[in-house]
Amino acid sequence: MAGGGSPSSSSPLNPLREHGTGEEGEGEEGSACRMRGCGVSPTPDTHTQPPVKGTVRQQQQPPAMLGELNELLGASPQRPGTGKFMLLRDTRTDGSFLVHHFLSFYLRAGCKVCFVALLQSFSHYNIVAQKLGVSLTAARERGQLVFLEGLKSCLDLFFGEKEPLGEPSPLQFLSGSTSNLKALFDFVRTSLTPAGGDSWQGPVLLVDDLSLLLSLGASPVAVLDFIHYCRVVVCSQLQGNIVVLVHGSEDEADEENDLLGTALSHHSDLILWAEGLATGFCKDIHGEIKIIKRLSLQSTEQDVVQVYQYKIQEKNVSFFARGLSAAVL
Repeated sequence: MAGGGSPSSSSPLNPLREHGTGEEGEGEEGSACRMRGCGVSPTPDTHTQPPVKGTVRQQQQPPAMLGELNELLGASPQRPGTGKFMLLRDTRTDGSFLVHHFLSFYLRAGCKVCFVALLQSFSHYNIVAQKLGVSLTAARERGQLVFLEGLKSCLDLFFGEKEPLGEPSPLQFLSGSTSNLKALFDFVRTSLTPAGGDSWQGPVLLVDDLSLLLSLGASPVAVLDFIHYCRVVVCSQLQGNIVVLVHGSEDEADEENDLLGTALSHHSDLILWAEGLATGFCKDIHGEIKIIKRLSLQSTEQDVVQVYQYKIQEKNVSFFARGLSAAVL
């Protein structure tokens, strides 16, 4: 079975543990867990009455994580962009904080979001989203968010809740009856195709994490075919956006995972690549992020590359140029 990641806390069978994230007295384990879970401790769902369908509550002061990263990307919820394929990658660290950013960003922008969540449970993503000022529960109730909980779907498929007549599981390939991802593609297309009366902004497909499809038995060709058809429908036909995370494998011999990441890189309009520090753990710097903006997939213009260091905190992520962290200054 191809490895989408090492059998650690980022395994789909071992959901992230929630820890407190106080700045004082935290151990290395607590800090590492904070990076994996975006520095979030469980809090009750305190969302208020959901707004009218097609509208999004406006925050007076959006969380700093949204503001800083949006500024680096030149984006805002008022201008979410259209027709873009964005690739999130990570090496020697966990880039899940980028998934949380884009999820909350597009919900704030009023977009219809289909979230294929293969790595964590709904409650985990909802806890993090609340720290960023967004309620996934409210978004799902008002029809703005379609959430596929991969962990639950796998259990239902293997241990047996019967599928509704004519509605195969999106992860049907796990049963061995087919080797392609057509059922998953059909789920995405149905979820994002506008219905009568919908007033959402452009549709968005978000996948966390795509490399887990390899671990579940899908071939690299099947995964790339799935992404190709999703791009045709979501980016071209519906003028929406796609954001996928591909976790880096700690196994250097994992050729399938490397092939997937490399192939997707060639077709991406924007790449955000988070990397752990080569020197190891640091209290004030959690890693580096490389932002690669492709001006055109057809032209020969050189990509625009920016490199920043970052630190994940309780409710935000701060970014700064190399050598300008608080520890250095």
